[in-house]
Amino acid sequence: MAARFPSLSALRVFEAAARHLNFGRAGDELFVTHSAVSKQIRLLEEDLGVALFERRNRAVFLTDSGRRLLVTMSEVFRQISECCDEIKGGGSAPLVLSCEPTFTQRWLIPRLPLFNALHPEIEVHVLAAGGPVNFDRSHIDLALRRSDFSWPPELFVETVVEERVGPVCASRLLASGSDEILCLPRIHSATRRDAWTRYIADNQIGDPNPPGSQVFEHFYLSIEAAIAGLGAAIGPEPLVADAVESGQLVAPLGFSGNGYHYILLSRLPFEGDARKRTFLSWLRRQFGP
Repeated sequence: MAARFPSLSALRVFEAAARHLNFGRAGDELFVTHSAVSKQIRLLEEDLGVALFERRNRAVFLTDSGRRLLVTMSEVFRQISECCDEIKGGGSAPLVLSCEPTFTQRWLIPRLPLFNALHPEIEVHVLAAGGPVNFDRSHIDLALRRSDFSWPPELFVETVVEERVGPVCASRLLASGSDEILCLPRIHSATRRDAWTRYIADNQIGDPNPPGSQVFEHFYLSIEAAIAGLGAAIGPEPLVADAVESGQLVAPLGFSGNGYHYILLSRLPFEGDARKRTFLSWLRRQFGP
């Protein structure tokens, strides 16, 4: 059996090359040359009798066999790393999550105690950041994002929940009908300046041209401005749900889809890391069926 087992160093080189989809970056990580990586991959492919990469236009892509081997090797090396940490007394490595700031403040942090109670074996470290993510530079395991940007095709992506939005305001601003919310001064976020325009167009409703508007730099501040009674803001349901439930805000027109989703991004397959699968399942359960 030992004689038939592929070289462990070749498998380590393969895992790095498959994760980066770049032999040069794999070599930089392992402190070996590009040609050394190529040689190890070639020897491994000859040993297994299958192609693990497709070479096209100076770029490499995983074959089906390569993807299958990457999933297995990612899990194997993760288990080795965790075992070594436990032997050294360090316990399991924390799950490092990059999450959009407003989502972090208004949704994730209030619910993290529940996750910690259900899964005390998984330590979650949260970094607040938004937009495109560089896993190599950021040293993170997962990124929770809104699907409003392009991401590299080699990343693994899981949809968490559809984003649903609607106008929200302080209840004291509405004297009677729910449509009055469209006549209030409008609150905008600099990061989503077209939120009101998109909502009006997507829901095919008339625009009463309300008096005045205010722009706030961050989305979190636009929600706080709505709570303070400065006007009406377009609020994503997850980010305003607690404020609506507590009575700080009302959403008289409800919420509707806007074509975006909240997604979880990973550089490595979710199948290869039980911590990632557990966190993804928990996120989805929090949003219901």
